[in-house]
Amino acid sequence: MPFLSGSLGFERFTVTGFKEQRFGEEHIARLQQFASGQFQTSAIENVQVGFLGGDHLFDQTFDLGKNVIDDALHCSVRVDTNQIPSAIRQAWMQMELTALARDNSTGRPTKAQREQAKEAVQERCAAEAATGKYRKMAHFPILWDLPHNLLYFGGSGAAAAGHCADLLTRAFGVEFSRLTAGTLATQWAHNANRMEQLADAKPVPFATQVHYSDLSWSNEYSDCPDYLGNEFLLWLWWHLENESDCIKLSDDSEVTVMLAKTLTLECPVGEHGKETITAEAPVKLSEAWQAVSSGKLPRKAGMTLVRHGQQFDLVLQAESFAISGAKIQSDDSRDRHDRVDRIDTVRTLAETVDLLFGAFCLCRLSSDWSNCRQSISNWLGASNPRLRQSAA
Repeated sequence: MPFLSGSLGFERFTVTGFKEQRFGEEHIARLQQFASGQFQTSAIENVQVGFLGGDHLFDQTFDLGKNVIDDALHCSVRVDTNQIPSAIRQAWMQMELTALARDNSTGRPTKAQREQAKEAVQERCAAEAATGKYRKMAHFPILWDLPHNLLYFGGSGAAAAGHCADLLTRAFGVEFSRLTAGTLATQWAHNANRMEQLADAKPVPFATQVHYSDLSWSNEYSDCPDYLGNEFLLWLWWHLENESDCIKLSDDSEVTVMLAKTLTLECPVGEHGKETITAEAPVKLSEAWQAVSSGKLPRKAGMTLVRHGQQFDLVLQAESFAISGAKIQSDDSRDRHDRVDRIDTVRTLAETVDLLFGAFCLCRLSSDWSNCRQSISNWLGASNPRLRQSAA
């Protein structure tokens, strides 16, 4: 049960439409009703989605003591696909066309023969799919945090997350929306009465030699300001090198931060590529400095956070705010008390990341931002890394 032991990774979704105050036997019954493997199919490109108890790929046992922990529902979602690989289908099609066109004077298949070959391939695909040899299974842990109306999805990729959301919608009648840097910033701005400032915010170039009004990786169909995730990681890097590695949070706690293990940077205009640097302290390496000072923006960063005496090691994806490789306490949490502690620690991890991002939003959406932005630009303009150290 990945949320209860070992390292973990997840994306988060907000949950709306759930009226109950707690999980009960009726919700366990829903899991059982929509359990994985309830029926089989031989469809060529079929996807079957169902719940698992959470222990392993074939675990179909559910109960309150096992799956409900401290007002959180924990289980897994299994996604089964039964699709013939496109390369195999193309090969079968070519073989059929070659055989049918063998006696043609032109050596090319006719329109009728193409239709005949297509039907033959479809029949062969159906027969092969029925054998089950192309069936693939994957399962993804989920943690539904009822008090905070959050769903932690232990996977990555829009397709798998979409299958999970569809299943939960069918089973419980709820709706989901992805939590990203942009939606987190919107939530923060709403609570802080800074929506007008957020509406006026635009992506800003920090390095003088690179100019842009949008980022090459932005979703053109979304107005969500996810670019703030990239600016957050750059601001954090600057703050750690020039201000302090200890940052005051809005709840009056403090978090100590270190960027560590991995760093991915990319050109915001898509002209100079992307690079990933792996080291104990990647931001201290000359190649990292050369990349960021040339205008590349962080898209992913490893970090160590220490707050309330708890240490978290994780990798944060800038735009989606997806967390991967997170290492937290309570290694093998089989005892119920230990499992409750583990769930609380997962919540604290997410809260710490959000509060740290909130500290950036407080600066980004304030009148002090222009001065901060200029300080970051000046920092990037110092070509010699030793100048940065002497100015810190």
